[in-house]
Amino acid sequence: MAAMAGDAGDARVRTAVTNWAPRFLANGVDPNDYQRVTNHITDWASWLPAWSASGAMHQRMGEEAARDGQHESVAYHLFHAAMAYHFGKFLAVDSPAQLRAAHDLAVSCYARALPWFDVPGERLAIPFEDGLTMWGVLRKPLRAHENRPPVVLLIPGLDSVKEELHSYSDEFLRRGLATLAIDGPGQGEMEFERPMRADYEVVARAAIDALERRDDLDAGRVGALGVSLGGYYAPRAAAFEPRIRAVIALAGPYAVPDAFDQMPGLTQEAFIHRSGAASRAEALEHLRSFTLEGVLQRVAAPALVIMGRQDRVIPPHDAERVARELGGPVDLWMFDDGNHVCNNIPYTHRPQMADWMRRQLRAISAA
Repeated sequence: MAAMAGDAGDARVRTAVTNWAPRFLANGVDPNDYQRVTNHITDWASWLPAWSASGAMHQRMGEEAARDGQHESVAYHLFHAAMAYHFGKFLAVDSPAQLRAAHDLAVSCYARALPWFDVPGERLAIPFEDGLTMWGVLRKPLRAHENRPPVVLLIPGLDSVKEELHSYSDEFLRRGLATLAIDGPGQGEMEFERPMRADYEVVARAAIDALERRDDLDAGRVGALGVSLGGYYAPRAAAFEPRIRAVIALAGPYAVPDAFDQMPGLTQEAFIHRSGAASRAEALEHLRSFTLEGVLQRVAAPALVIMGRQDRVIPPHDAERVARELGGPVDLWMFDDGNHVCNNIPYTHRPQMADWMRRQLRAISAA
C-alpha cells in the first residue's frame, strides 16, 4: 500500500518508504498516519509538506485538548505532531528553510508535551564550547528504587534527534533508570550551530558535567546508548570518557567512509549536509576521522553490540569487528532477520538491552 506511493514516485520516495517504515512505526508514528500520508506522496517534493500537514493536524488537536484541560490528550497529540514534523524533515536537506521550520515545530511540540507524559521530563540546557548551549531532555523514573538513580545518555545518529528517542527512554524509565537524550553537533538543535564531529567524547563530557551539578541523579553511574551513527559515537565517547560505565552500540558503523558507498542516497546526502561539506568528496574527507580503528581497545566499560544481518545502511560485519576489538567485557547480539537498528523486530532487543543496562549500572555501588 504505502510502498505503491514509492513505486509511482521518484527514487528518493522509494528509498524513504523501503528503508524507514519500520523506524517510523517503532518510534511513535501511528500506523494509520503512516499509511494515510505515504499513500498520497508521489514525489520527493511532497514528502515534507505531507508530513507537516499530519503534524499540524495533531498539533491542532493537542491545542484543543490544552484549552479543555485534557492533559493526557495534550501529550498524545503533541508527541504525534512532533514525530510527524521530525520525520517530514529528517532527510529533507535539499529544502533547508522548510527543514528548519519543521524542526522548530517538532522541538516546540515535544517540549509542550513533556510535562504531561506519563513520566514527565524537562529540557536541560548544557553549557558547551564557545558559549554554545547544547540541549537535552532529562526524564527521571517515577518509581525509582533509590533517591539518586543512575542515568543513561541517549545518543541519536545522523538524522535522528533526542525527541525521537522517547520510546527508548521509556524502556529505561520502567527499570528505574533516568535518561538524558541529547543533540550533539550536527544533530537536532545543534545541527544549525555546528557540523557533526568525530570526537563525541567532548559532547558526552559536557553532558556528564551537567549531571554532576545535580543532586537528584547519580552521575557516578552513567551508561550510554547510541543508535545508528550514535552506535559509533557511544563507544568512541566511552573510550575517552571514563565516567561512562556501560555502553550499548546499536547498529553503529566501524568506519563511516568504508560504509558510505552502500548507504542509501538520501543518507549520503544527509552526511554531506551535516558534515558542513559542499560536495561528496569534501564530506568524505571530513568523515575520514569517523573510525573506531585504534580506539576500541581503550574502552574498559562493559559493552553490548547489537546488529541486524539484514542491515542495508551499515555492513553487519562492522558489529562483529567492533565486538572483537573492544577492550572490556562485551556481549554481541546479531539478529538474522533484523534490518537497520532492528526496528522491524524491536521486541527482540529493546526491553532486553534495557535489562542489560540496568544490570551493569546496578552492579556499581551507588555514590
